[in-house]
Amino acid sequence: MQLKIMPKKKRLSAGRVPLILFLCQMISALEVPLDPKLLEDLVQPPTITQQSPKDYIIDPRENIVIQCEAKGKPPPSFSWTRNGTHFDIDKDPLVTMKPGSGTLIINIMSEGKAETYEGVYQCTARNERGAAISNNIVVRPSRSPLWTKEKLEPITLRNGQSLVLPCRPPVGLPPPIIFWMDNSFQRLPQSERVSQGLNGDLYFSNVLPEDTREDYICYARFNHTQTIQQKQPISVKVISAKSSRERPPTFLTPEGNASNKEELRGNVLSLECIAEGLPTPIIYWIKEDGILPINRTFYKNFKKTLQIIHVSEADSGNYQCIAKNALGAIHHTISVTVKAAPYWIMAPQNLVLSPGEDGTLICRANGKPKPRISWLTNGVPVEIAPDDPSRKIDGDTIIFSNVQERSSAVYQCNASNEYGYLLANAFVNVLAEQPRILTPTNTLYQVIANRPALLDCAFFGSPLPTIEWFKGAKGSALHEDIYVLHENGTLEIPVAQKDSTGTYTCVARNKLGMAKNEVHLEIKDPTRIIKQPEYAVVQRGSTVSFECKVKHDHTLIPTVIWLKDNSELPSDERFTVDKDHLVIADVSDDDSGTYTCMANTTLDNVSASAVLSVVAPTPTPAPVYDVPNPPFDLELTNPLDKSVQLSWTPGDDNNSPITKFIIEYEDTMHEAGLWHHHTEVSGTQTTAQLKLSPYVNYSFRVMAENSIGRSLPSEASEQYLTKAAEPDKNPMAVEGLGSEPDNLVITWKPLNGFESNGPGLQYKVSWRQKDGDDEWTSVVVANVSKYIVSGTPTFVPYLIKVQALNDVGFAPEPAIVMGHSGEDLPMVAPGNVRVTVVNSTLAEVHWDPVPLKSIRGHLQGYRIYYWKAQSPSKRNRRHIEKKILTFQGSKTHGMLPGLEPFSHYTLNVRVVNGKGEGPASADQVFNTPEGVPSAPSSLKIVNPTLDSLTLEWDPPSHPNGILTEYTLKYQPINSTHELGPLVDLKIPANKTRWTLKNLNFSTRYKFYFYAQTSAGSGSQITEEAVTTMDEVQAVSPRISNLTAAAAETYANISWEYEGPEHVNFYVEYGVAGTMASRQVDIATQGWFIGLMCAVALLILILLIVCFIRRNKGGKYPVKEKEDARADPEIQPMKEDDGTFGEYSDAEDHKPLKKGSRTPSDRTVKKEDSDDSLVDYGEGVNGQFNEDGSFIGQYSGKKEKEPAEGNESSEAPSPVNAMNSFV
Repeated sequence: MQLKIMPKKKRLSAGRVPLILFLCQMISALEVPLDPKLLEDLVQPPTITQQSPKDYIIDPRENIVIQCEAKGKPPPSFSWTRNGTHFDIDKDPLVTMKPGSGTLIINIMSEGKAETYEGVYQCTARNERGAAISNNIVVRPSRSPLWTKEKLEPITLRNGQSLVLPCRPPVGLPPPIIFWMDNSFQRLPQSERVSQGLNGDLYFSNVLPEDTREDYICYARFNHTQTIQQKQPISVKVISAKSSRERPPTFLTPEGNASNKEELRGNVLSLECIAEGLPTPIIYWIKEDGILPINRTFYKNFKKTLQIIHVSEADSGNYQCIAKNALGAIHHTISVTVKAAPYWIMAPQNLVLSPGEDGTLICRANGKPKPRISWLTNGVPVEIAPDDPSRKIDGDTIIFSNVQERSSAVYQCNASNEYGYLLANAFVNVLAEQPRILTPTNTLYQVIANRPALLDCAFFGSPLPTIEWFKGAKGSALHEDIYVLHENGTLEIPVAQKDSTGTYTCVARNKLGMAKNEVHLEIKDPTRIIKQPEYAVVQRGSTVSFECKVKHDHTLIPTVIWLKDNSELPSDERFTVDKDHLVIADVSDDDSGTYTCMANTTLDNVSASAVLSVVAPTPTPAPVYDVPNPPFDLELTNPLDKSVQLSWTPGDDNNSPITKFIIEYEDTMHEAGLWHHHTEVSGTQTTAQLKLSPYVNYSFRVMAENSIGRSLPSEASEQYLTKAAEPDKNPMAVEGLGSEPDNLVITWKPLNGFESNGPGLQYKVSWRQKDGDDEWTSVVVANVSKYIVSGTPTFVPYLIKVQALNDVGFAPEPAIVMGHSGEDLPMVAPGNVRVTVVNSTLAEVHWDPVPLKSIRGHLQGYRIYYWKAQSPSKRNRRHIEKKILTFQGSKTHGMLPGLEPFSHYTLNVRVVNGKGEGPASADQVFNTPEGVPSAPSSLKIVNPTLDSLTLEWDPPSHPNGILTEYTLKYQPINSTHELGPLVDLKIPANKTRWTLKNLNFSTRYKFYFYAQTSAGSGSQITEEAVTTMDEVQAVSPRISNLTAAAAETYANISWEYEGPEHVNFYVEYGVAGTMASRQVDIATQGWFIGLMCAVALLILILLIVCFIRRNKGGKYPVKEKEDARADPEIQPMKEDDGTFGEYSDAEDHKPLKKGSRTPSDRTVKKEDSDDSLVDYGEGVNGQFNEDGSFIGQYSGKKEKEPAEGNESSEAPSPVNAMNSFV
């Protein structure tokens, strides 16, 4: 049986089996968590705990130390091989082994050379249970050779030419770091024009005269030996030319149009392109058929070097660098292949089994090429190792069945390919141990009531024992739900009550035996202060008493002590302490402070405090109350990793006791100048223990507060930098949403600098499909807020977690959230679309839902497209106006309102997700029934006679069906606006004209007219008309009193009209000079002088009449006349024929006379020639009033005043004249 880690806690509910506790301690490769008492007789195979790196480069100037540490029981012995053969350290006086370990120390400082001990070393740790081996440790001394002697000729070239200065450093171990400097050890400036390549050479895209110098020196720094080697200086002289010929780019490195690059997984991929040309070329990078990985791509050396960190197989492909200047561009393709040394998928884990049990060792690794897995046992290939019948090897898995103690051994798994290897040790330890309980017997636990009680039962056994808890002498099993099982065998009672008192028995069983142990639990009453000391204000010289009454468990003896300001009471006989009181006699100012009563028992403690304020005994002037003065003398003491103690001296309270202190901090490293609230303490405290966060440079300040307000801040304390630690929290707001159908965009809210807890903040982003069996895929990214996973299937749920880490370590295991990869358009249209017509303007649509898998995204709803079939007159239009209704969620039906009656409609339904719409369903056609029609488009009364009126109309613009007939209702209106009897008349639907006969002469009629379909009657249109008084007036129109008033750019024409209604007026006019041949001087004609006198007299009479009517308020009361009508649809002016409706005067209520009170709205406007008229009145709507002027009475607009400066040039008009009278 394999030992496994159990969940942290498990609750037992009523009716379940007795409490069973499993061994939670897992024997791992690094530590066996057993009680020290067991280590004396518990055997364990060896485990390598520390070893030198595989590639171990040593300093030849120091002794060689090759580490090999291991543990086991009994303690293991150590041996070494060198270059595959046994290394006998006893024969080499310079080699010793560290006592108690396998670490080799080779003393080469006194004599010997490091090169003598070059080779491949391997350590073996062995005891009676098996043998563990280390990695192959390749030991090589570091080398820092000198440059070879060479004679460097000076270089002379013209301005604008390209240049490469070779470095060619000596081959060292490890390779040196190259840099160029001058004789003064100043680094040579580099730019897009001059830069150092990866091979150390210095490249000039084009040289300038200022590049001339004699001390171009290449340096090689060998870090391992801390030495620097120098190449001979190179002299460069640039000859100035009058003009340098510009040229397109060519590559200095790499050569040709294409090259290959191979890199190992996890390394940094560095690609380089350096070009020459004039002007200096600019380098660009792209990846063919892909994008450069975000957050892992960096540009170095002025974009001449492309670096991709943490390279993986997905980064293989063709990368193209492009060099471009004003004369052209060239490109070079680098084919990158990413190989991989072996890496673990599942390393083998130690097994602790009991005799007869089964188990497996699994060793899974990956790489490119695929690594080969081989097994060893106790350091010997399993093929030649002694046979074990309980062992069966199946590729990367060893299966153990019915193991015995002789099956104990250490197994090695080796995964190797041409790029490296992995070696892991895992032991199989077969133990047969009876259960043992390590908790001392009859342990007594005492707990305060209503607090948790923890009863220990530490145990060990193999096979793994089961644990049962019992209570009481009769052995009744625990079965209530108030118990909590902890992974270490502890029984917890979360809220212990008095009835929890008793004896508890822990029983451990396995097939080899049983062990039990009894512990005892007592529940005690809590200690309470039932009478607390109270705040006191006393006069100097008087006596004060504080009371503190304590109640406690009768089996516990409390100790009551008094403190002043958290310190012992002064040694003064004025202070007297009896059972429940503290008495202070002859109080002085120094006695002011906080007095605390503290009661302690062996299990708990309580305290209560009161403040004593001492005042003067005699009346004093009224104190000045103000906010406290700032605290001062801030001091930091007891500095720890995550806490520090801050102390201060309070400022003057200004006669109002300080109630509290507010402590703020500033993080000068991350948010300098910004102060944050840290904590608040009582106004009686002058110290505070402050909890701190790692890697923050703290400064503190303190403010005091009393009943008046808050003081100014104190001076800042000294700074205190806490040590870095791993993050203690992970980023929030982790989400996974796809921006494309084949990706998953993982976003999160990054930690701020304060939360980073240390330098080098990064994030480990992990993901895997929710419903798959894949392992977590992880990548470490810089301090960013987004990572894009490419190549994901469309809209698949993923489990995502983002873990913070820094240079110190990882944050706690993050919470797992669920996201989805990108959405794509739905694939399937809704089916079984049905339409039910509810009425002429409303229809209901039903459809079947689309299968969720075909939606390929979050269901947003369903969208209905519907449109009306076009009439034949509109079919030639290319655009069909479609209406859209969207129904949210998973609804499968919806209503279409606002339809037009008696219409032919087509619709289809589409499902909608976050990406967009899916395909449309098959078009469904439906018809709406007839509805009531709209009102007739127009209604006119023409040809009035003594006893008849003719009505003409246009059919409704929206018949909404087939018209069946028209209904005409009319009634007379007498002189007092009373309505007569209503006559109802039906008219066939095909008529647009109707004559009413046998009407009363000179009578006003009101008409109500509407159309009908089979659905009912539509809206009505109304009109009024008057029959004529006699036949002569009806057919003899007459225009009289024609007047004209001309201005610079317009003329005002007015006249009086008598005759039939519904007529049009036309004005003819001409321009002076167009008929020059017929002009005569009429100024001397008698008839003209007489006509002018008559016109002047007529205008005078007209002005007098206007003035009188204005004083009488003779404007038409339009509002009253509209209110007097029963139908509000009567219009004061008909837009169809340009005439006004006939309103009667408000005083005599008589019908309007035909003639002077029938104005016209016809106005002649200036268009193309100067001989046209324009509207009069500067913005009035241009209607004629009864007196022939434009005043806009019916338009409701206010007449404007004449423009300034036009008085002298404007001809006199009735309007101007009337304004002069007012």
